Amino acid sequence: MFVRLQTSVVEKPWGRTDIPTDFGDFSGRRIGEIWFAHPDGDDAPIMVKFLFTSERLSIQVHPDDEAARAAGYPRGKEECWLILDAKPGAELGVGLNREISREELHDAALDGGIVDMVDWRQSQTDDFVYNRAGTIHAIGGGLTVVEVQQNVDCTYRLYDYGRPRELHLDEGLKVARPGPVHDPRDTVVDPHANRMLVSGPHFFLAHLAAPVDSALLAQAQGELTFVPLAAGCRVAGERVALGEAVLLTDPSEIEIDDGARALLTWPA
Repeated sequence: MFVRLQTSVVEKPWGRTDIPTDFGDFSGRRIGEIWFAHPDGDDAPIMVKFLFTSERLSIQVHPDDEAARAAGYPRGKEECWLILDAKPGAELGVGLNREISREELHDAALDGGIVDMVDWRQSQTDDFVYNRAGTIHAIGGGLTVVEVQQNVDCTYRLYDYGRPRELHLDEGLKVARPGPVHDPRDTVVDPHANRMLVSGPHFFLAHLAAPVDSALLAQAQGELTFVPLAAGCRVAGERVALGEAVLLTDPSEIEIDDGARALLTWPA
């Protein structure tokens, strides 16, 4: 028994018109996100989305659980990214390239100097990055990314390249770590290997490929979200396509053909 999640396709000014047809036909619209609505809405602990970028997104930071709850949100926001495709020169910004004071960060966010302080890392297909709460970060252009995150609509923008959107300097400065960040979970994923990528504290995330590792699946408990990353994935004998996601409770129902791959995530 499984439930297909409702798909939401979101146009963004930084999105792309060249979305692979495997995701669907979007008639030349500038698509930035495909995400999946959980039946429990905001009460669901995890959200999964695909991102398609043509230019840099805002420089931002997320609060941890404690800071988010103090601000009236149900939880904080930690997230991770798996790069599905990277055009030449594509980058992710993760942390800063040196330690600075909060006063210096404030001034740099106002005058745009923060752009040169971000640790811009060259991105390649199959790079995996875990983005802890408090990390100053930005997603660059030319990327197709699958993102798994704590489910909360809470982003503090520090700089947005002059786009007409609200900034959140006071809130962001309170929670930001103004320095370099390197997470031990950052890695390069073998698309043909089964591997646990995240083991808490907020969610689990496994990369699956054929033949699926039964020992890894045995660790999956509770409500599971299954997200194909290629054609050739099924649940309970039914095809689940790229650009779809399903909820299930029995991981033994998952089937993956040779050469296919998927993500499986569940709450910690």
